[in-house]
Amino acid sequence: MGENKLPRHVAIIMDGNGRWAKKRLLPRVAGHNAGMKSMQEIVRRASDIGIEHLTVYAFSTENWKRASEEVNGIFGLLVKYVASELAEICEKNVKISVLGDYEALPDEARSSIKKALDDTRDNTGMQFNIALNYGSRAEILRAANRIVSEHGADVEFTEEMLSRYLYTGEENGNIPDPDLIIRTSGEERLSNFLLWQCAYSEFAFTDTLWPDFSPGEFQKIVESFGTRERRFGGRLK
Repeated sequence: MGENKLPRHVAIIMDGNGRWAKKRLLPRVAGHNAGMKSMQEIVRRASDIGIEHLTVYAFSTENWKRASEEVNGIFGLLVKYVASELAEICEKNVKISVLGDYEALPDEARSSIKKALDDTRDNTGMQFNIALNYGSRAEILRAANRIVSEHGADVEFTEEMLSRYLYTGEENGNIPDPDLIIRTSGEERLSNFLLWQCAYSEFAFTDTLWPDFSPGEFQKIVESFGTRERRFGGRLK
């Protein structure tokens, strides 16, 4: 695969943990545990093949509506992930960033995230963006409110200005818009994920449930991106 064909930014909607567990007569948390292992493998592969930015949709603002046992289980797995993987992440020079209001997370999860952010702050390899307590509509509203607060109600909005105030903007190093968005489990919708940023993204949908999504399948999808002709609203010459 030619280097010029590699997407700079791949975003993933990790879907299907619950269905994976249900098929095996297991609790939903078991599906999330299996999904976390898949995430670990995909982070490694993405870093190894030279992806500059990898974003995963880990916990949405709507996920708080789920049963407290499941929510607590997800945050427990987050703590476990940081504890078990942070050393390798630092060894691979990966930088962790968070998209979303992580200050609203439970204390232990929030502390783990802050440690991951602090320990990887100066890393210069792949940027691994974890969308936590994230919703795109809330993100856009937050950006608009911050602009008005800083510049006044009469401010003239521009696309460039709004982009700077999103979670993907200046506070996280101006992450480029995703070139490729992957969603697992057969669903074909965005679910309030990166709505502003995906204007010209390519999409890939797979029936594979997230816990079964392998590094090999990930790489095949990334390689297929190189065969696509991106027009960005214009025509190819």
